[in-house]
Parts: sequence; C-alpha cells; structure tokens
Amino acid sequence: MFQGLNRIQIIGNLGRDPEMRYTPGGSPVTNFSVAVNRRRRGQDDQWVDETDWFTVVCWERLAEQVDNMAAKGFLTKGTKVYVEGRLQIRRYTGNDGMERTAVEIVANRVLILSSRGEGMPVERGIPAEQGGAPDFGPPEDDFDDVPF
Repeated sequence: MFQGLNRIQIIGNLGRDPEMRYTPGGSPVTNFSVAVNRRRRGQDDQWVDETDWFTVVCWERLAEQVDNMAAKGFLTKGTKVYVEGRLQIRRYTGNDGMERTAVEIVANRVLILSSRGEGMPVERGIPAEQGGAPDFGPPEDDFDDVPF
C-alpha cells in the first residue's frame, strides 16, 4: 500500500543563531530560522525579490551537533545552510488565549554551505567522507542581498 511523503529541502541563510534547550523530559531541542530568497517577475514585468522564512527544529543528537557547531562559530546568523526534513504543523494556545498555528521543519540533516564550513555536515554524526551528506558543489545562487 502506498504511504504518504512529507519531505522538504531548503537552502538559505540562518536568520538567527541556533538556540538549544531541553524539554521537561530531558530531550535536547535546537531551533533556528532560515531565510530563503527567491526572485520573480512582478506585474510590471520588473524583478521582485522575496524572502520566505522557515523555523527549523532539530531533536536529540542532531540538536546537540547543531548547538556544538554554533558554539564553535560555524553556525551563526547569515551562514548558508542546506536543511532537509519534514514539515510539522502544530496548533497551540498563545499566552493571550488565541489559537495559533506553527509550521516548522523538523530537520534530519543540516549541511553548512558557507565557505568557513565547507565539507562540515551536521547529520546524525555521519562524516561527509562516509556519505553522510550530499556533495552540492559551490552554490549557484548569491544570497548576499539577504537583509541581515
């Protein structure tokens, strides 16, 4: 029987430094945001730059590895990354009593693409030379116009 597929891949720039915390049960979780730029033609036939923001959540060992890379200065605001995972939609009640919806990427792979971190994947502890991360070569898009 056919099973569904929930998979997302993005390449973008960290919008803020990763932040690690622990759940009440003791599980590590690290969050960060990623800005993905794209360009399209507007109604007046001029190019329009747009930025989509994604919240990324890493759990357990990957959370610890991302936090470790952030502590070493490899994952900071503006770092270009590849993130692979699944979309998760959470509904919750905010402090003001209003119902809210959060759409997040639950990551299973994070790969640093910026020059300082070339070849330094963060993927459940598997080194790149053992096939832990795909070889993307140099990124084709220039994200220097990210507003941060």
